[in-house]
Amino acid sequence: MSDAQHTEHEENHEGPIKTPKQLIGAVVASFVVPVVVIIMLANFVNFGGKAGAGSDGMGEEAVARRIQPIGSIQVKDASDVGALKTGEQVYQAQCSACHATGAAGAPKLGDEAAWGPRVKTGYEALLTSALKGKGSMGAQGGGDFSELEIGRAVVFMANKAGGKLDEPKAPAAAASAAPAASK
Repeated sequence: MSDAQHTEHEENHEGPIKTPKQLIGAVVASFVVPVVVIIMLANFVNFGGKAGAGSDGMGEEAVARRIQPIGSIQVKDASDVGALKTGEQVYQAQCSACHATGAAGAPKLGDEAAWGPRVKTGYEALLTSALKGKGSMGAQGGGDFSELEIGRAVVFMANKAGGKLDEPKAPAAAASAAPAASK
C-alpha cells in the first residue's frame, strides 16, 4: 500500500520539463523572448518621423541657427575718424544700462558722493578701469567703441558728477593743434 501512494505522489510533482534539452530551451527562451518583445515595442513606438506639434527644432534653419559661429569679425575703415561718438552718445548707447540705475554697484550718473573718490584718482585710472573692466563691469562695459570714445564717455560721466576733466581730443585734431600752438 505504501508503494501505491509513493508513485501517485511522484506523478503529482512532475513538471513540463522532463529532459535537460527542454530545460536549456526554456532558459534560452526566457531570455530571448522578452528581449525580442522589448525591441519590437521600441520599434513600434519609434516608427516613422513624428514631429512634435508646432516644433521645428530639427528643421534645417533651426539646426543652422544652433551651429552657427558665436562670433564674427568686422573690418572697419580706420580712416573713418569723422564718425567718432561723443561721450554722451557712448554713455547712452552702452554705459546707461548700469550707470543710470546703479545696477551691479555701478555709480549712478551725477552722484557726486559715489564719483568723488573715483574722479580724484584721475582720468588715466578711470580710463583704465573703463577699458579693462572693474568689478562686475566688463571691458568697455561690453561695448565696441574706440579708446577715444570710451575716454569721452568717462569724462562725460565724471563731469556730470562734479569733475573738471578735459575731454580727450581726436588724434588728428591733437596733431594739428600742436603745430598751431608752437607758432
